[in-house]
Amino acid sequence: MFEARLVQGALWKKVIDAIKDLLTEAKWDCNSTGITLQAMDSSHVSLVSLNLRAEGFDTFRCDRNLSMGINLSSMSKILKCAGNDDVITIKTADDADTVTFVFESQNNEKVSDYEIRLLDLDTEHLGIPETEYSCVVKLPAGEFQRICRDLSQIGESVVITCTKEGVQFSASGDLGTGNIKLAQNASADKEEEAVVIEMNQAVTLTFALRYLNFFTKATPISNQVTLSMSQDVPLVVEYKVADMGYLRYYLAPKMEDQDD
Repeated sequence: MFEARLVQGALWKKVIDAIKDLLTEAKWDCNSTGITLQAMDSSHVSLVSLNLRAEGFDTFRCDRNLSMGINLSSMSKILKCAGNDDVITIKTADDADTVTFVFESQNNEKVSDYEIRLLDLDTEHLGIPETEYSCVVKLPAGEFQRICRDLSQIGESVVITCTKEGVQFSASGDLGTGNIKLAQNASADKEEEAVVIEMNQAVTLTFALRYLNFFTKATPISNQVTLSMSQDVPLVVEYKVADMGYLRYYLAPKMEDQDD
C-alpha cells in the first residue's frame, strides 16, 4: 500500500506544473523515505530530478518500494480539478494498475477522487555524479525568471558569467545585445531578495534559453533559486520545495563552435 497526504495540496499542483512541459511521462519511485523522480526531457537535452522526503507529507505510508509510471499531462489535468486549498492524497495498492487522487476541501464538505491508469515505463535510473561546483549563485527566483524571459526577446542563448563582483547574463541576436548584471548583495533586508555568490573560480558558460524558460516554471515553488556551474559540466538549477525536498534541473552548456 502506498499513500501520501499533503495538506498543502497547491504545492503538489505547482510541482507538476513545473515539470509537465518538459516531461510527457515519468516514473515516480516511492519508498519509505519519500518520493523521487528522475527523467530526461523528450529531446534528451535536460534532466529533471525531484526529491520529496516522507516527513514533508502530513501522512506517508509506503509498505514496499514502488515505481509508478504516470503520464504527466493526464496528472496535470486531474490536478486542475483540485481547489488550491484542497488536501491532496495520492494512493495505490501494491499491485494495482491505477493510482487514485483524492481531493478534500478544507471543511470536508466536498471529497472527490480520480483514478488514472499507470504506465509500464522502461527507463533506466541515471546516476548523477556528486560535483563540486566552481560557482554557486543564489538569487530571487522571480528575478531569474524575468531575466530568462527578457533575454529570450533578444537571442536563443544566454551567456552566464560569474565573477566575485557578480553574475552577468548576456544574449545577442539580430536585433542587438542585452546584458543584465546582478551584484552580490548578501545583506539584503529580506533573505529572499539576496543575491549570494560562492565562487572558487570564475565561470563563463552558454545555455539555451528555451530550456531555462521551461525551468523557471518552477518559480511559484520557491522564493529563491540556486544556479550551480562549473566549466564543461551541466548547470544545475535548483528550487527548494518547502521543507520537504527539492526540484533540480540539469542542462548541459552549449559548446562554442556550434552555430545553432
